Amino acid sequence: MINDERWEKVYSFDDSPYLMEILTELRNKETDSIAFRKGLVKLGRFMGYEIIKTMDIEKIKIETPLEETEGIIVRDRRNVVIVTVLRAAVPLMEGLVKVFEHARIGIVSASRGKAPKFEIEMNYIKIPQITPEDTVIIADPMIATGSTLVKVIEEVRKYGTPKRLIVLGVLAAPEGIKRIKEEFPEAEIFVTKIDRELNSKGYILPGLGDAGDRAFGAPIKISTLPQVHTIE
Repeated sequence: MINDERWEKVYSFDDSPYLMEILTELRNKETDSIAFRKGLVKLGRFMGYEIIKTMDIEKIKIETPLEETEGIIVRDRRNVVIVTVLRAAVPLMEGLVKVFEHARIGIVSASRGKAPKFEIEMNYIKIPQITPEDTVIIADPMIATGSTLVKVIEEVRKYGTPKRLIVLGVLAAPEGIKRIKEEFPEAEIFVTKIDRELNSKGYILPGLGDAGDRAFGAPIKISTLPQVHTIE
């Protein structure tokens, strides 16, 4: 895990050959949806393990069948709220809950409009009450402009002030990280890799495309207008 010197509490995993291999498969345009989803699950699980390394631990005494010994409890692991940004973050959440099995789950449906305004539309918000003992992990694979996550964090804060606020993603552009840190300096950001930049349409370069479409397929637009039939 690498602490990026450009910002405080921003971490990437360029030093992990395992995660870089998974990311390589995700970037490949030939990777199908099933493999893409499985890759996101793996990333969520592994990055969850890395987050645990940063949590507070408590030493305890226990009895083995043979003698007394010392062990630990990661109490913070039992006080986690995972907020999933639909729909692309669902596989990431699946990986995270394998590590944080006691986690309460929040769901946010948020979509970003087209350039240059990038207006954010939020249609569904279900977030559990947050306590001062909680670590909130907001999962969203792509941290591009940061506009979506800023809106999500604003909503999350309405439900309480957590001990830690973590944004977890696969890829991030420097522009998105900068935006989040300007608005919420306390936010910690964990991403597999920080990419080069955004293009004019707000996509991360070199990126991996639209994570939601690649994981679940591109949506089909169907008109909701009544169909007119001619009777002869």
